[in-house]
Formats: sequence, structure tokens, C-alpha cells
Amino acid sequence: MALYFEDLAVGMRFETPGRTITEADLVNFAGVSGDYNPLHTDEEFARTTLFGRRVAHGTLVLSLTAGLRQRTGVFADTLLALLEIRSWRFLKPVFIGDTVHVATTIEEFRETSHSDRGIVAQRIDVVNQRGETVQQGELVSLIRRKART
Repeated sequence: MALYFEDLAVGMRFETPGRTITEADLVNFAGVSGDYNPLHTDEEFARTTLFGRRVAHGTLVLSLTAGLRQRTGVFADTLLALLEIRSWRFLKPVFIGDTVHVATTIEEFRETSHSDRGIVAQRIDVVNQRGETVQQGELVSLIRRKART
């Protein structure tokens, strides 16, 4: 069930299902983004790095955040626009085979001068299968308000 601006409260929390990062994800993202850094694409090179193996692109995981959040249906048909990504941090590496999910917490919301929408700031925690937060930040979105009669 989609939530409107008026349905939200500070502290509300939503969690997504998990998604396992695959070899295909890295290959496809490298192709789309043009980021062929050997840390992501060359197993032999990656073995010589501090990670010891290939690492998923940080921006790949950030991108997956949007898709995972959409799967919850919380903002289906009510999310109008992403306005800002604040203080995004890449805390731990994500590897092929890791499974991540996203926890969203409503931090603040405010009305706009338009009666049909409001602005919502949400804390985002991307968490791996070991319960470790691997990425974290804040998304600011424009959310539809209920029609007034």
C-alpha cells in the first residue's frame, strides 16, 4: 500500500527484501556506466588490492537501493521525484555473492507551497547479510499529498 505525505511520521521505518550481488551485475553496470576500473573487472588485479577480490561498484549498490526501495510499494505512485542525495557514505565493500537490503527511516518532512506535494528526508542504511551497514546516507524526495476535497 502506497503512503502519501500525510501518512508519514518521523521515525517510521521500512525494510526491503534482499538482493544478491552477481557477476552479471558488475559486468552490466560497468557497461552502462563505462567504469571498467580493474578493481571491479579484473580478478587478478583485485587480488593484489586491500580487498583481495573484486568489489562491486559503490554506485552500483547505490543504484540498487532505488530498485529495492521500489519493491516495497511504500511510495508506489506517490514518489514524484528524488531531489537530493545527502552525505552518502561508502562504509564497507560489497562483493559478488553478498546480499544487501535497505532500511529506510523517515527523518523529517515539510510542506511546500504546492498543496499536492511535500518534501521528505529519509535516512537510508544499506545492510549486508552479516548485518553490517555498507552504505548510508539521506535521500530527499518529493512525495504526493492526498487530494483535498
